[in-house]
Amino acid sequence: MSTLTALARAQAVVSGEAEAIATVRHLHLHRRPFVFVPLAMAGEANAPLAALAGASQMSPTLLVVPQPRNRDQRFRFAAELAEVLLPYVDSFTGVSEPIAVDRGKDVRYRFVDAPQLWVPNTGGVDFVKLLGRSTRFRRIDGDYPVPPGVPLLGRWLTFFAQSAEVPGASLLLNVVQALGLHWATGQSGAEDAQLAAQLAWISPPRGMSGRDAARAAEGAAAGPATDPEFDNKVLAPLMEADDVPGLTEALREVLRPTWDQVWLALSLLRALPAGARVASRWDADRDSFSAFVTGIEEGLPPQPRRDGAVAAASRLHRLENAATRYAVQRAFDDPLVMAEHRLTGAAFVGTVTMAKDDRVDDTGRRPVLRPRIMVATTEPVRVEPGAALTSPARPAQKAKVISVTPTADGADVLLELTGGMGRKLVAAPGSVPAVGERLLLTTLSEAFRPGAAFPDPAHTPWTHGGPVVE
Repeated sequence: MSTLTALARAQAVVSGEAEAIATVRHLHLHRRPFVFVPLAMAGEANAPLAALAGASQMSPTLLVVPQPRNRDQRFRFAAELAEVLLPYVDSFTGVSEPIAVDRGKDVRYRFVDAPQLWVPNTGGVDFVKLLGRSTRFRRIDGDYPVPPGVPLLGRWLTFFAQSAEVPGASLLLNVVQALGLHWATGQSGAEDAQLAAQLAWISPPRGMSGRDAARAAEGAAAGPATDPEFDNKVLAPLMEADDVPGLTEALREVLRPTWDQVWLALSLLRALPAGARVASRWDADRDSFSAFVTGIEEGLPPQPRRDGAVAAASRLHRLENAATRYAVQRAFDDPLVMAEHRLTGAAFVGTVTMAKDDRVDDTGRRPVLRPRIMVATTEPVRVEPGAALTSPARPAQKAKVISVTPTADGADVLLELTGGMGRKLVAAPGSVPAVGERLLLTTLSEAFRPGAAFPDPAHTPWTHGGPVVE
C-alpha cells in the first residue's frame, strides 16, 4: 500500500466516507460491457452452480446447474453460456480499420472495437480461467462429446483470463480491483474483497455513512463461492428434493444483488473522465483481440495447458514491461498518482526562471539544437547531474540534469533539452518551456523498452524443453 493510499484510508476511517485516490479513470469502460456473475458449489473444484450473464442490465440470462456434480449438466451450462457470450464476441468482428506499419510501407487491419467482460471480484477471474481450462480441449465427437460451442467458449475464456494478467489491459476486469484503483475505503484490503461492503463505502444509501452502510452489508454474497449457511439451509434441501424451479428462484435471489452492484459500480466508474493514455491501451487490447480472432480463423490449436520455458520467460518479460509502462502512464495521467512519486523523490514541480531556446551545441561533428532552462523548486530534488528527466506535458522531450544548486528555499535545477523540438536549429514554437511556466519533471519515462532476446526452444537444455541428449 502506498503512503498516500494509507493516508486516504485513515481519512476515510475518520470521515466515514471513501476517499478518491484518482482524478481520472485508469481503465477503458465499454459502452456495452458483458457482465458475468458466476456461482460455484462450495467444496467442488470448478463445479459451476449458476450464473447471471449478459450485456443488458435489465434482462440478464440466468444459467443454472441443478446437480453440479453431474458432468453432462456442467457442460450444458457451458453450452448455454456459449450461446450468450459467443454472439456478443462475434458482434465485434464485423468492421475493421487499416493501421499503417513499418513507417507507412505496409498496412495491417484490426477491429474497430473489442468485447469487454466484467466479473465481480478476483474469484470471478479465477472462475473464468478454470472454466476455460476445463472446456477448451473437449471434443465434440467420439467418447464423451460436448456441445459444439463448448471448446470455442473455453478458448475465449482462456483468452480473457490471460488478458487479465496484463497490467493496464481492459478486456477482462473485476469490479473490486477497479474500484480499489480509484477509491480508498476505511476498511482493510481483505474487507474490500467483498463487493457489497466496498461499494457501500463509495456509494452509501441516502442518509447513511459509508461506514454504517458497509457494516450493514457485511455477509452479503458476491460469489463465486456459495455461503455455507445458504448451502445447508437452502441449497441442499432443494437439490435433494430435485426442486429445479425452487432452486432456480433461490439462485436468482442470491445472484441478483451482486448483478445490480456490478452495474452500479460501472456507473460510478463511468462518471470519471478517462485518462489520456487509456485509449492507447485499449488500442493494444483491440490488437490482441484481432490477432486472436485471426488465429481461430486460421485453425490454430487451443492455448497449451502450460507454457514451455522460453514461452513462459518471454511472457513474464512482456508482463514486466507492461507493468512498468502502466505505472508510468497512470502517473502521467493523474496528479494524485504522480504525487506519490513526488513523495519518493522521483518527481518534482518547479517554475522555469530562465530559458535559452536558441542554444546550439557545436562541439560535435555537426551543430545540434540544445536549449537550456533553469527550474526553481521548493521540493526536495533527489537527482544527480547527468540524470535524464521527462515532463508529462512534453513526453517526447528529454531533460538532462546539468547541475543542481541549493537555494534558501529549495534548489535551482539547470537542464539541457533534447527531442520534441523539430529537426531544425530553431525550436518549434511552444516546444521549449517558457519563463514562468509551471513544470513537473520526473525520472519516469514512457520510452520504448525493447523485448529481450530469447533462444529458440530447440537450443535450450533438455531440462527446459530442448532436445534430450543421448
